[in-house]
Amino acid sequence: MSTTETMMLARLIAQAEAEGAALVTLRALVEEASATGAEAACRRLGLDDARARGDLGELRELLGAWRDAKSSAWKAAAAWVTRLLLALILVGVAVKTGLLGKLA
Repeated sequence: MSTTETMMLARLIAQAEAEGAALVTLRALVEEASATGAEAACRRLGLDDARARGDLGELRELLGAWRDAKSSAWKAAAAWVTRLLLALILVGVAVKTGLLGKLA
């Protein structure tokens, strides 16, 4: 939290105490406290520099690509399992009808 923000928050608290906590003062206090808390949370997460927005954009792109790749892998695996089952059924039909004996 910067000194300007700290001073603003301290002034708002003093004003709330002196005025008997008027609604406008309390709203301003809540707004400043919220902004200060959000900035502190971003700082703790390492998202307080100028590159943070770009970094988050890149992470979202990577996550989207990962989800697409995972979905494609599952679809490909399902397609191969389906082909394998159909091939086994075809071999089973060939054995049952005696086609394999005629081919050999």
